[in-house]
Amino acid sequence: MKRGQSGIDALLAIDKPVGMTSHDVVSRVRRALGERRVGHAGTLDPAASGVLVVGVGQGTRLMGLLTAERKGYVGLVAFGSETDTDDAEGRVTKEAQAPEFAREHSRAAEAVGALVGSYDQVPPSYSAISVGGVRSYARARAGEEFELPARPVTVHGATLLAIQDIEGAPAWVCSFDVSKGCYIRAIARDLGRSLGSAAHLADLRRTSSGNVSLGDCVSLDELEREGRALALGRCLDPVRALGLGVRRLDAKELTDVSCGKRIALGAVEGGEPGDGERVCIVSGERLYGVWERRSQQLVCSTNFPGGVMGVRA
Repeated sequence: MKRGQSGIDALLAIDKPVGMTSHDVVSRVRRALGERRVGHAGTLDPAASGVLVVGVGQGTRLMGLLTAERKGYVGLVAFGSETDTDDAEGRVTKEAQAPEFAREHSRAAEAVGALVGSYDQVPPSYSAISVGGVRSYARARAGEEFELPARPVTVHGATLLAIQDIEGAPAWVCSFDVSKGCYIRAIARDLGRSLGSAAHLADLRRTSSGNVSLGDCVSLDELEREGRALALGRCLDPVRALGLGVRRLDAKELTDVSCGKRIALGAVEGGEPGDGERVCIVSGERLYGVWERRSQQLVCSTNFPGGVMGVRA
């Protein structure tokens, strides 16, 4: 085994704590497992907590395939002020009275429910979106005045969970089910404006990323305490995480796949894929590749020679 390799090829779900960057999490996982090859999918802001999917060993090659078209969050929308970052970390740029009904649960719930739908959203200036090769947060920190172009997003679900007070001002605890690329900070900002007030996101917790939820997560403290044993016992099922159909291999096909040879389409669990669609190539409890249908054959798209562990179905 090469130096800095643990022999673990897997996906892990980490419950990221507040105050850490996603890269900080990667660094701690590397140290806990003695593995150099660690990466993450779906960045979380330092002020946010919750589900962060991490790839270990060959699992890092799955990071670009975990598209997570839908994500779930619980956010705290605080009324009374808007900030330049659209969250509690920023400088206050506007103050306004909260809506007069902000503490009435039925009317507040109606306002939150009205967020459901598809529309164009202007992302926060302080975001990782690249414009002309420069991250927008770098431009904002340099004092540039600009607005990012709006992007289409979908809010699949929005529910008021509770009403709280923050320093005498009302704040709404809301759950959101949103499309990839949707910013909860921007939802909070726009909600305040739509109600003739000002608002920002005071707290955020990601509850799901695609098929991965908080129930799948381990804490960094647990991982550092139990190390390899925890990683092996609590690794994610990569097939479930990808959400693709499964093509199981016999012994000869496994040999062919390891050489990148095309194989017959065969029987695909979860429904036959369309031409150009992808499937998981599985043998035993390991994922050996994500392949693409071409007519009546499967062609190599991404291969994992040693297999990514954790397949349970």
